[in-house]
Amino acid sequence: MSLPTILENIIARKYAEVTERSARVSLTELERAARTADAPRGFAKAMLAQAARKEAAVIAEIKKASPSKGVIREDFDPAAIAVSYAQGGATCLSVLTAVDFFQGADAYLQQARAACVLPVIRKDFMVDPYQIVESRALGADCVLLIVSALDDGQMAELASVAKDFNLDVLVEVHDSAELERALKTLDTPLVGINNRNLHTFEVSLDTTLDLLPQVPRDRLLVTESGIINRADVELMQISEVYGFLVGEAFMRAEDPGVELQRLFFPNSAPPVLGADPD
Repeated sequence: MSLPTILENIIARKYAEVTERSARVSLTELERAARTADAPRGFAKAMLAQAARKEAAVIAEIKKASPSKGVIREDFDPAAIAVSYAQGGATCLSVLTAVDFFQGADAYLQQARAACVLPVIRKDFMVDPYQIVESRALGADCVLLIVSALDDGQMAELASVAKDFNLDVLVEVHDSAELERALKTLDTPLVGINNRNLHTFEVSLDTTLDLLPQVPRDRLLVTESGIINRADVELMQISEVYGFLVGEAFMRAEDPGVELQRLFFPNSAPPVLGADPD
């Protein structure tokens, strides 16, 4: 019998976590909180508008640790990082909330979103409608649906709940079969291609370039993982890929926002959308 992959271990833990959380806070309570949360900020709208200008639409990630690398950033202040990203030209934020394996926390998302005006995606492993409602209650503007972790029925159900709560969806794929499933099942304009294989955690930018011809022009391709230098950015932009999700390269830098500007806007002022919600 083969051993479980990293993703399989994460998903098994996530199902148990949903059971634990729903025992503490009922779905009814969460729905009430979600309906009264601050209005969504328009995650997909912001990404599409930036990409339409043929400018890098960067989802800048706030991530403390990963299963493959351990702790990535010791000096971890989500609010300060969010402000730095906003000043550096980020279009949106991604915040890891997965406690196990990633040392994330729900509070990190709330702190980051309160510190700036950027839309925020909750980066977690969604397997149950409860988590979608919980995401909106936390203030998230978008949720991630990972095709390799879900069957078609689950994907459709989670996307339907997200729509009911005015959450955008970023659907994430890693190969041609997953992309075909995503396009058939969901109508979200945001299609993330993860260059990291979530079963082995190996990374290759060829994943994005190989799948690019299969992504319809009415969808925005967001390349995820493996963007570490200016040459990587230029490779994608030459191929007319304008959506990016980057975390580790920024998290290892002294000032994440300065590194964002260096990678994506080296010759011009970044499109600062504001660092102060007031």
